[in-house]
Amino acid sequence: MYNKYLFCYFTGNEPEKESINYALSEDGYHFKPLNGNKPILFNKLGTKGIRDPYIFRAQDSSFYIIGTDMRSEAGWSSNHAMCVWHSDDLINWEQYPVIDMISYGLEGSCRTWAPEVFYDKEKEMYMIYWANCQHNEKSDEWTNTVMWYAYTKDFRQLETAPAILYAPPCGKDAIDADIIENNGTFYMYYKDENEKYICYVYSDKLTGPYKEPENKNITLFDEATEGCCMYKIYGTDDKILIMDSYGKGRYVMQKTKDYVNFEKVDDSQYFLDFSPRHGSMLTVSEEEYNRVLEHFGW
Repeated sequence: MYNKYLFCYFTGNEPEKESINYALSEDGYHFKPLNGNKPILFNKLGTKGIRDPYIFRAQDSSFYIIGTDMRSEAGWSSNHAMCVWHSDDLINWEQYPVIDMISYGLEGSCRTWAPEVFYDKEKEMYMIYWANCQHNEKSDEWTNTVMWYAYTKDFRQLETAPAILYAPPCGKDAIDADIIENNGTFYMYYKDENEKYICYVYSDKLTGPYKEPENKNITLFDEATEGCCMYKIYGTDDKILIMDSYGKGRYVMQKTKDYVNFEKVDDSQYFLDFSPRHGSMLTVSEEEYNRVLEHFGW
C-alpha cells in the first residue's frame, strides 16, 4: 500500500545545489525535507551537476533516478546527456554511465533537459522522454527545444534511435513534460517555454500523435511555472499537479479529478517552503517511508 510520498528535487543554480534532495509527506500536501535539506546524492560523472531528478519504481520493484546532467554555470545550452542511478532500497544508489545524446546521433545536442520515464507494456521496455535542442555550429542554426523519446531495457543504453515525441504545431518550444495515463488516454503536461505556463495535450497512444485541446493552458496561477509533476492522493479521486514557480522561488499546487479541469489548492493547505526546484514524486509504503526517514533523519 503506497500511501506516503517521497519528493525528490534539487535546490538551486549554484554547483553545490545541483544535487539530489529528499522530502517526505504523510498526506501528499505537507512536506518536510530530510537531512536538513542537504543533498543525499551527488553526480560524480559528466558535468558533476544534476538537475530535474525524476524518481520512479521499476517493474522489478527497484528504483531509478534519471536527471539532467548539467551545471547551469556553464550556460543553459551546455549539456547533452542524462544521469542515471539505481537502488534497491532508496538509500544506497549505484550510478550508471551517462546517456549521451551525441552518441546516439543527435549531433550538436546542447539542451538535453528533464528526462522522465514511462513503462510501455506493449513493448516491454521503458520509454525515456525529454526536451532536446541541437545547434549546428557551421551554420549557427538551432532546432526548437521540443520533446523527444527513445526506448531502453536497462538504462545503460538506448534500444531505439531518438525521435521527436511532440512539437507544438505553433512552432514554439515545449519542455519539462510529464505523462500520465488514464483509461487508455495519455495526457502530456508540459511547459510552453515561450508563454511560461503549463499546457496539456493528449493521445490514445504513448508515442502519439498528441492532440491539442481548444484550451491547452491549465495553469491557474499568474506566475511563470515549469517542472510540473502529477500524483494521486491515496484514498481519494484527487490528482495533484505541483509546479515550480521558479521566478518567485516557490512551488504551487492545483488539483484535478478528470486530468483536464483544475482548481487551485490554497497556500494554507500545503507546505513546500524549503526552496525545492524541479522535482518528482514517488508514492511509497509506510515501511519505505520509515526506512528512509530513519536513515537520513529530518
